[in-house]
Amino acid sequence: MIPTITGFKASPDRGRGLARDMRVRWALEEVGQDYDVRLLTFEEMKQPAHLALHPFGQIPTFEAGGVALFETGAIVLHIAKSYAGLLPDDPAARARAVAWVFASLSTVEPPILDLQNAVLGERDKPWTEARMPLVKERIRARLAQLRDYLGEAEWLDGGFSAGDLMMVSVLIRLRASGLLDEFPTLAAYVARGEARPAYQRAFEAQLEVFHAASQV
Repeated sequence: MIPTITGFKASPDRGRGLARDMRVRWALEEVGQDYDVRLLTFEEMKQPAHLALHPFGQIPTFEAGGVALFETGAIVLHIAKSYAGLLPDDPAARARAVAWVFASLSTVEPPILDLQNAVLGERDKPWTEARMPLVKERIRARLAQLRDYLGEAEWLDGGFSAGDLMMVSVLIRLRASGLLDEFPTLAAYVARGEARPAYQRAFEAQLEVFHAASQV
């Protein structure tokens, strides 16, 4: 059965590859699995039909073979375990790749999202200006740790894995802030991820949705 995922009918990221369905698209492209996309408006995301799949009324969701999932980390791991290409065969390396999926979402992404919330949702608050340097320093601390671990390696642990897919997807969210440019090693790491043919196919597919929506 071809998986069906959900995405924004009109994405707020304006086709920049930041919407979270991009991570799922990329994973499916990496493993060579065709998929269908059900595009939703913000109103449709809050309706019972979608809430039955995603209790928080967000995207993406994933449905295939009787399995219905929400949360990108869970979806990407399911894809990685169901199809060859995103997890190593060696059990220890496989476990480490899974650990990096969790690290990207639990350790690296939270301070980045804190910055985005401050910029997009709290810019008019009286505490934002004073708080912003602290938010950025928390991000820099995480990036420094990641840079030190990565060193001169191409990927986090041997070959490209689901862990790299998720980490690159998280780091891309920093591009507009300029913080990623302070860490050339990590900027190059992200560029390697974006250069992968599977990423390019996923990006073009998501960008096409934005172009279609903007013409309506």
